Amino acid sequence: MVDEIDDTTWYQQTCARLTSVYLAGDNPRAQSGFTGDQTHWTQARSLIAEAIDRDGAFLDIGCANGFLLECLVGWADEKGHRIEPYGLDISTGLIELARKRLPQWADRLFVGNAIDWDPPQRYEFVRTGLEYVPQRRRADLIRRLLERVVQPGGRLIIGTCNEGKASDEDRSERRSTEEMATDWGFKVSGRVERPHFRDPRLVYRVLWIDS
Repeated sequence: MVDEIDDTTWYQQTCARLTSVYLAGDNPRAQSGFTGDQTHWTQARSLIAEAIDRDGAFLDIGCANGFLLECLVGWADEKGHRIEPYGLDISTGLIELARKRLPQWADRLFVGNAIDWDPPQRYEFVRTGLEYVPQRRRADLIRRLLERVVQPGGRLIIGTCNEGKASDEDRSERRSTEEMATDWGFKVSGRVERPHFRDPRLVYRVLWIDS
């Protein structure tokens, strides 16, 4: 059995790998780690805006080049909500790119690791992926964000997750993100899904936990 690497090494290796891949991208989607076209991007990512139910400050964790944050401002506006955008990424190189792309938000784009980052303020909405930390730390990430980053009365948004349809999932093989969060003791307040762009066996899912 291969020994697990320590957390510091995991973050260093993950950051180096993703920074290299993202910065090699030739369009804003690729620089956000996405391989599809704009139609596919909208199908997969605009689902996050369904969790925005009011105006407020929005922090995107793992913001990369800021393209998702930029799009979310527009998608929220289409729903009649105004969000104030903020971003956090572990990669200095990606935050530098985001600041160049979005100079009007440069002072709102931070370098840091979400598992131990101390925010300058708390936010009505915080979006994250669970893959930003080692698997053994995922419950810790949710707990940290709810306790230290999400404003009381605010909302932690998880996703977009690419997961099997409920009727097709083999429960003995893979639990959904919502099932894992529930098992960790968190109460999921809402969820939304839509068909996957390419794979009919999958759906895009977003879920949220209210603080």
